[in-house]
Amino acid sequence: MAHTAPVRHGTGGQADPRRWAALALVCVAQFMLVLDVTVVNVALPELGAELRLGRTGLTWAVTVYTLFFGGLMLLGGRLADAFGARRMLTAGLVVFTGASLAAGLAQGEVSLLAARAVQGVGAAMLSPAALSTVTASFHGGERNKALAVWAGLGGIGFAAGVLIGGLLTAGPGWRWVFFVNVPVGLAVLAALPAFVRAGEPSRERRLDVLGALAVTAATASFIYGMTHAGDEGWGAGETVLPLVGALALYAVFGWVERTVRFPLMHVGMLTRRPVAAGAFLMLVASGLLISLFFLGSLYLQHARGAGALRTGLLFLPAALATGAGAHVAGRLVGTAGTRPVAVGGLVLVAAGAALLTGLPADGVLLPGLVVAAAGVGPVFVAATTSALGHAGHGEAGLAAGMINTCHELGAASGVAVASTVAAAGLAEAPSVGGFTDAFAVFAAVAAVAAVLAAGLVPAGKPELPGGPHVH
Repeated sequence: MAHTAPVRHGTGGQADPRRWAALALVCVAQFMLVLDVTVVNVALPELGAELRLGRTGLTWAVTVYTLFFGGLMLLGGRLADAFGARRMLTAGLVVFTGASLAAGLAQGEVSLLAARAVQGVGAAMLSPAALSTVTASFHGGERNKALAVWAGLGGIGFAAGVLIGGLLTAGPGWRWVFFVNVPVGLAVLAALPAFVRAGEPSRERRLDVLGALAVTAATASFIYGMTHAGDEGWGAGETVLPLVGALALYAVFGWVERTVRFPLMHVGMLTRRPVAAGAFLMLVASGLLISLFFLGSLYLQHARGAGALRTGLLFLPAALATGAGAHVAGRLVGTAGTRPVAVGGLVLVAAGAALLTGLPADGVLLPGLVVAAAGVGPVFVAATTSALGHAGHGEAGLAAGMINTCHELGAASGVAVASTVAAAGLAEAPSVGGFTDAFAVFAAVAAVAAVLAAGLVPAGKPELPGGPHVH
């Protein structure tokens, strides 16, 4: 692996004893990025009142971060391969931390949205480099465990964002949902040189600018259209035009990658069954997770009258269940294989979502949400081990960028579908029936995905290398 050669010292291919500390550091950095997707939601009422943001401004305060984060992810992964993962980790952290400070100091809509956009740029630089560092630093069964820790961050971060956002907004104020990133970012920056090896960048540093522009515009257009689908409906021009544009731009990207001399991405990567399976699982897992948490949060606050802080506390068991499920899956993929872990996780999600359709009878959310969250964790692990375990030489950053892009696309799609199906539950006089209809849809989606995964995900254990040479 050219950009992040396995970290080791001495002779004989000994594993670097710093690898677990390096994992902790990159996980802290990734946790900040995931947190910033949801932590802002809780602060929006106070933020909007102080900065005098209208409905559009409030929407963009959340969306612009996701647009740049998801849209630039493939480019960020390619840069990690070309220039070295630690360089991109450092650069991404500097950009993200500085933008977080700027967002906390924002005095109006323009300055806030600009800072949120730059936060997304920093996140897109940082996240693929962090994940490729994990795959380079761990081998064999240890890599399964490390990827399980990484995969569990997604669910924990989404749920923790609700809780931390409530605590900070109710305490020191909304600006601290951004300020809190500054000391954490600086601490990680200071520790990186001691625990994360620089690695060797790729000899080939030519960048496919046209391909990068096409895929960035396509992904941003897709996320924009999906965001508006939840608010405006699937037939609105704000939804249809961006989605059609996204399809056209993805087609342009595919054509460019087949014709340029140094492509951003070899399109043939997506034809590899393990990589395609990983992308599919990540799309489904992130879509199911964010939609179930999105619906659960709105149900508690709109239909049950719970405050933001109480809602966050009620999500703690679900966050812990996601982490526990990922931990168990990290052990199982090395013994049972990726396919049963993926299928079993999706069956659990379907069962949990089916339990949530009983809300009109008892109004109890937690058991179903915990069961579903416990199932999502294993699906995240199966997605990352399937795709990243088969990345070729010098492709780990790009593969990480692709998987993370699928995470953002799935999340945007899940929220759009949830908003549309649960429209009655989101009205001024919420109906529980709107929520149960949406939970029934996602139970069916998880069940169908389980059947598809049984055929798509390769049988057997992931072919993770056990020696110091990763590929």
